[in-house]
Amino acid sequence: MFIIKPMSTLSFPVSQRVPVLVQILAALLSGLILFLVIITLWVAGYQLVYAGRIFPGVSVAGIDLTGLAPQDAAMKLNQTLSYPINGKVLFRDADKVWAASPAQLGMVFDASSSAQAAYRLGRSGGSFGALSGQIRARGFGYDVAPVIVFDQRVAYQYLQGLSQQVDQPMVEAGLRLDGTNIITQAGQAGKMLDVDATLVYLSAQLQSFSDGEVPLVVRETQPSIMDISAQADVARVILSEPLRLVISNAQSGDPGPWVYDPQILANMIGVQRVQNGDKTEIQVTLDPKALGQTLAGIETQVNRQASNARFHFNEATGQLVVLSPSTTGRSLDISASLKAISDALLRGEHTVPLVIQETQPALPDTATARELGITQVVSQQTTYFWGSGEPRIQNITVAAQRLDGVLVAPGETYSMGQALGDISLDNGFAEAAIIYGGRTIKGVGGGVCQVSTTLFRAVFYGGYPVVVRNPHAYRVSYYEQTSSGAVDPGRAGLDATVYFPLVDFKFKNDSPYWILMETNVDLNTRSLTWTFYSTSDGRSVTADTTGPQNIVPAPDPLFKENSDLNPGQITQTDWAANGAEVTWNRTVWKNGAVYFQDQYRTIYQAWQAVCEYAPGLENPEKVAKRKNLCRPPAF
Repeated sequence: MFIIKPMSTLSFPVSQRVPVLVQILAALLSGLILFLVIITLWVAGYQLVYAGRIFPGVSVAGIDLTGLAPQDAAMKLNQTLSYPINGKVLFRDADKVWAASPAQLGMVFDASSSAQAAYRLGRSGGSFGALSGQIRARGFGYDVAPVIVFDQRVAYQYLQGLSQQVDQPMVEAGLRLDGTNIITQAGQAGKMLDVDATLVYLSAQLQSFSDGEVPLVVRETQPSIMDISAQADVARVILSEPLRLVISNAQSGDPGPWVYDPQILANMIGVQRVQNGDKTEIQVTLDPKALGQTLAGIETQVNRQASNARFHFNEATGQLVVLSPSTTGRSLDISASLKAISDALLRGEHTVPLVIQETQPALPDTATARELGITQVVSQQTTYFWGSGEPRIQNITVAAQRLDGVLVAPGETYSMGQALGDISLDNGFAEAAIIYGGRTIKGVGGGVCQVSTTLFRAVFYGGYPVVVRNPHAYRVSYYEQTSSGAVDPGRAGLDATVYFPLVDFKFKNDSPYWILMETNVDLNTRSLTWTFYSTSDGRSVTADTTGPQNIVPAPDPLFKENSDLNPGQITQTDWAANGAEVTWNRTVWKNGAVYFQDQYRTIYQAWQAVCEYAPGLENPEKVAKRKNLCRPPAF
């Protein structure tokens, strides 16, 4: 029986183990040396066999060059490979296609360098590198990349030429009007050929030594607005009909409607770009400035102050009689109307009610005398205008009628100029003598001061506070006349002039009752009477005057030539008046006690008479005296 022990259990003496290891190492080293010798001999022998020739299995661009000397291989390549000349490289942009040969794109094939590259395969990289190359070529074949020279300057120039056909500017969509024609411009994406990026793809394609398509790298820029057809439709809707602006629930006598045809409307259309978050939009709207100017013209026709009803007091019945009804005030809201018009047109509506704010009068038609405290006459004054011409009488009558039946509320400060309104020919006034710029001239409304003077005296003797009063520059005989037409100097200093808005007359109703003012013009007696109806609060008036004093004689008459006069004609344009000072002191009593006191001091200028005569008139002073012109003042 044999017992076999594992080797790990075998043991040799140390003296025996060392020679064994040496023997193993020696054997391995001998084998390695033998392997290297064999490889070296193989490589050397293989290279010796193919000395000066390309190893088997080596090709360039698919052309087998086995066994050929480099110069022969270069010749074969030149004869066989025509890719640079006959090859095709395609470029495409949408439906546009361009084709070019590699040579046109700057490619040159270096056959000699390519053959040398094929020849070096299996002969470089040391013994192992050479052996690896030889084995790989013989066993599997090895295609050496052709050596090409790529002149990118030529390719760049070619691609730059393509860019002129590819590139297009980015165009924003636009809309404009030519009269009533809507002209649109569609948006267009911007395109730009990225030449440098395209060169990268082109270089790779040329290296493949095969036909193919090179992608053009085109960068696109999108416009913020591409399509505006919807906005164009909006503009067409706006211009499809005339615009008609109206007052809602218009009554007889109200202004309007105001109609604007499409040609006018087209001038009010505005096109603007707006930013809606991160999106830009085009909006078609009515130009607020142009439409605002249109509404400003309408505003003057629409706006009106609320006015109280005007009454007469029937003393027999103690009741009020309506002269004219109250009117509701209204004002055009331009801002709200602009929006209403714009919104309506965008909806396709062309009849648009204006936005109007209304204010109610303080005094309705239904007011009664008892409610207002109208019970009796509290003041009444009369002035005379003997010798007035028809134009002056017309102005007195028109002004008095406009103020007849007006009510003044408790605590209200009444402005005659504001109540009278515009003094113009259109409102029934005529041209007559007025004082302006230090002279008496012809102007619209001459004679209105007869009305203001009469009102001043009614206020003065009624005991109401005078807020604003301006006397005339010189004494006017009308304001000192008696019922017979005679001049009473004791009436001097109680006149008041109105030339609104520069000069006004104002007083305050400081009583707890309304005041109803009535005016009456009597042409037979050439008189104007102003009556205050209210309720007496126990006030009364005492007054005294200095009368005219410190009299200053009027200057000598002035005679001046006027080429507009007919030959031999002479006329008087201003009348003499002596200067003077007059002071009135007034004491207002209430229930036996002094309520208030005031003083009115008037300084009248010495006024010069003026006569004008035609050129060539001899001794105009004598002619004037003979015709009773430019006389000294009568008072």
